[in-house]
Amino acid sequence: MALRDAILAALANDESSGYDLAKAFDITVANYWTATPQQMYRELDKLETAGLVKGRVVRQVKRPDKRVFSLTEAGRQALHEFTRGEPKSTAIRDELLVQVEALAIGDEEAIRNNVTRKRANSQAKLAHYRRARDRLLDGDREEHYIIAGPRLGSYLTLRRGIVFEEENIAWCDFVLEALDARGTGG
Repeated sequence: MALRDAILAALANDESSGYDLAKAFDITVANYWTATPQQMYRELDKLETAGLVKGRVVRQVKRPDKRVFSLTEAGRQALHEFTRGEPKSTAIRDELLVQVEALAIGDEEAIRNNVTRKRANSQAKLAHYRRARDRLLDGDREEHYIIAGPRLGSYLTLRRGIVFEEENIAWCDFVLEALDARGTGG
């Protein structure tokens, strides 16, 4: 998957400025794809040149004008074609896992600190994702939103991010408990 496809998917529901798109990435898309705002702006320019999105200027009072982007018919078709393809298998690429694998030779205290930081980062992301879920549900029950909610794709990917961070926290807890057990002769 390319950043192009992630941006097209993010624009599938509504038009957005580059700034708002970057914020939205932090809430929904960031749980499965990361990009800096600069990368996103460059990609939006490429998408516009390719005719997959169109930009328009929105005049604002007491603020600089902004450009908002929406999918063109060609962009909708490209996104449709992307959804028809078989997704590539993903592999975990995580430096912390390499550090833990090297525990026999590595600095155990540094690894413990890195696991603790990873846990804290996952807790912060989890809290962020849960707040985003609550805003998306807007008081609705999950079961009802799944049947009738307007942004099912966003909800489902957000739910994946929540489960992912919950699992990261559980794994970090497991590693820290294992290190504690070995440190006490367990």
